[in-house]
Amino acid sequence: MGLFSFFGGGGKTKKRAGPKLPRIDVNKRFDLLGRTGQGSMSKVWRARDKSLGRTVCVKLLDKGKTAKFDARFPGLYRPMEGEVLTALRHKNIVQTFEYGMTTEGEQYIVMELIDGMGLNFLIETKSASLNGKRIDYLCQIADGVEYIHSQKFLHRDLCPRNIMVTQEGLVKIIDFGLTIPYSPDFCRPGNRTGTPDYLAPELIRRVTTDQRVDIFALGVTAYETFTGGLPWEKARGSMEVLQKHINNTGRNPRDLQPDMAEPLVKLLVKAIQRNPDDRFQSAAEFREALKALPKQDY
Repeated sequence: MGLFSFFGGGGKTKKRAGPKLPRIDVNKRFDLLGRTGQGSMSKVWRARDKSLGRTVCVKLLDKGKTAKFDARFPGLYRPMEGEVLTALRHKNIVQTFEYGMTTEGEQYIVMELIDGMGLNFLIETKSASLNGKRIDYLCQIADGVEYIHSQKFLHRDLCPRNIMVTQEGLVKIIDFGLTIPYSPDFCRPGNRTGTPDYLAPELIRRVTTDQRVDIFALGVTAYETFTGGLPWEKARGSMEVLQKHINNTGRNPRDLQPDMAEPLVKLLVKAIQRNPDDRFQSAAEFREALKALPKQDY
């Protein structure tokens, strides 16, 4: 059975009309209480839903940038981010309540307000809350990624910035703005969008891709979670980052954590291999490798 047949994506993803969407005046429907973040194509607000009397997270997508990204797939229908999120129901994926269009012509998404911190913040601040929890958090991310792939999508922007950890230790994958259907049409050479430090070499080379681009990004995220740094030294610009991914093997994790146990070193090195055939082949395989590590205070 072929790779795309396994995921049910063997057919064409033809251009079609999007769903009929409600239109709202954001300022009438919500009290925007404060910004909680900003993506490359969106603004995110903590807001009170006046109609339901609850505090939520409201995401507004920049219509110009979204249209520019969709134009990368001529003749194809790329589901809207809200459409993807409402189709995904998993404990490790941000819960979405509704989506639609604003009266200003922007896409909006109403999601749960997550009480927690970004994994990037925990890594950057060397938070003690990571101690003894790294394997658990990464296994939860892998669970979410496995589910995303089973639902015939690729996230395409996995990184610590797009992972939230609640106060109770529950991991939530967020930001599906670059998510694409997992089908041959959307995996054709050409689309190189994503966060540069986490882009798989095959994406950079503009060759045909598959689910292993997410596995590479998951591997870089794991490397950063365990070592506090990236496999490749900081570059001066995004193009230099991309060249490093293609031409250089990532740093040995012991360069950053000299006392790291050999089984974990081997796992992290395998997770960021430039050749996708040498990598973990699925989120499930990656998760089981994590669970098989000797018990240590990771």
